[in-house]
Parts: sequence; structure tokens; C-alpha cells
Amino acid sequence: MRVILFTAITLLSTAAFAGPQCTDTDKSTWLDQTKFQEDLKAKGYEIKVFKVTSGNCYEIYGWDKDKRKVEIYFDPVTGKTVKEEVKK
Repeated sequence: MRVILFTAITLLSTAAFAGPQCTDTDKSTWLDQTKFQEDLKAKGYEIKVFKVTSGNCYEIYGWDKDKRKVEIYFDPVTGKTVKEEVKK
């Protein structure tokens, strides 16, 4: 019984912290990471951390043009926002 309970808790906690799944397309179709970051900066974002997630997203931690702290996941093929969290 304990094994089943432990497995259920582990699966639920992993799902709760998983980021979005952005794409399954080949990385050759993705936007250039450097150019993508430059474009975000030109829009007023300040990027503290930029990374590629296991869900094949571009993810940033930083601040938007209004100096609000943000965590944003982008589709690396289209550049569209998939998930955004703004901390006030």
C-alpha cells in the first residue's frame, strides 16, 4: 500500500511542477535563440535566465517592460507565448 501511495504522490507532484509542452518539431525549424532574445530585449524585456525546457519551449525569467517580474514560456517555432506568470 505504501508503494502505491508513494508512486501516486510522486506522479502528482511531478505533474504539478511540469512546464508546458511547446512543440515536437525538429530543432532546425526553431527560431535562432540569440536573435529571439535580442527581439525580446528590443520589446523591453530584461532577461535574467534564458533556457530551453524539457517541454521544448524557450523559457525566460526576468522583467517585462513595466519592470514586473515574469516567467514566460515561448513556442520556439512561432515565438508565441504559451504560458506566462507575472509576479506583482
